[in-house]
Amino acid sequence: MKRVVAPLLLAAVLVAIAVAGHWMQRPATAMAIACKDPVAGCAFMHRGMPAQVRFAAQPVPLERFALQVDAPGTARVSAEFQMVGMDMGFNRYDLQRDGDGRFAAQATLPVCVTGGHAWTLFLELDGTRYSLGFHTG
Repeated sequence: MKRVVAPLLLAAVLVAIAVAGHWMQRPATAMAIACKDPVAGCAFMHRGMPAQVRFAAQPVPLERFALQVDAPGTARVSAEFQMVGMDMGFNRYDLQRDGDGRFAAQATLPVCVTGGHAWTLFLELDGTRYSLGFHTG
């Protein structure tokens, strides 16, 4: 009996871990930011106030670039980059306050072995998530 129960319990535990891991990695719903050129800057509304996100340069995988968010009245800003259709692992950046409502960080896109160019920036401002699609080189 133990020879049957032990493998079944182990399989059940492994399935539960896999389901929990998948559930925890799901991104929360995010409001899309429409933007043609993140280097020029992308305006959006955050809790009724104007905000903006901007890249200092066109992102290239494994090369640092400055990310800036202007969001008056915001206390915390974080950013995460994901390639469209591919999990890029943990790459969260907590932006540092750089003035009244201005936040900044040096970010680096992870490398992708498939050579894809479609990315999504997920911004979180005080718990509200936004998404911004962009392309590299």
